[in-house]
Amino acid sequence: MSISSSGVPVHRLYKAAWVVRAMLFKCIFRSFSMPRMSFGVKVRIFPGMRAECFDGGSLKVGDDVSIGQNFHVICSSELSIGSGCLISSGVFITDTDHQYSDVSLPVSHQPVSVRSTQIGENCFIGVGARIQAGTTLGRGCVVGANAVVRGSFPDHCVIAGMPARIIKRYDFETASWLRV
Repeated sequence: MSISSSGVPVHRLYKAAWVVRAMLFKCIFRSFSMPRMSFGVKVRIFPGMRAECFDGGSLKVGDDVSIGQNFHVICSSELSIGSGCLISSGVFITDTDHQYSDVSLPVSHQPVSVRSTQIGENCFIGVGARIQAGTTLGRGCVVGANAVVRGSFPDHCVIAGMPARIIKRYDFETASWLRV
């Protein structure tokens, strides 16, 4: 553990600075936007977020969203994260896939394919999940840790695995989660 010259552990100073910064931002901004990115009110972003918007792509994050450490998002079209979402640390979300059909060219020199990616309201995305291009998560979906997700998923389901699949659905009649 590193100790500062004042005798306080460095990680505590770092956390204190992060809290002060967050309080200042809260006083200054209710919601905020920057070129190609907009964030609703009560959006919490922990350190290490990397957001990339290419070729007219845009990122829209709804209200009351919490984004964990080391979140990475790539947008080449309009990618949205609905209100009330909780995104754990180490999550990657994209709407862009690299093509690799021409084996005589490096992948970085080949075109990309772009497919809409949408995260519904009130979703929970577990640590290390990967949300691939072309994914649509309905309202209230739960994505398991380290899941690799591609495709469309209905409201109120639990998705897990590599590749991810639905393992539970919420039954409103019994008010419980049922295994699929």
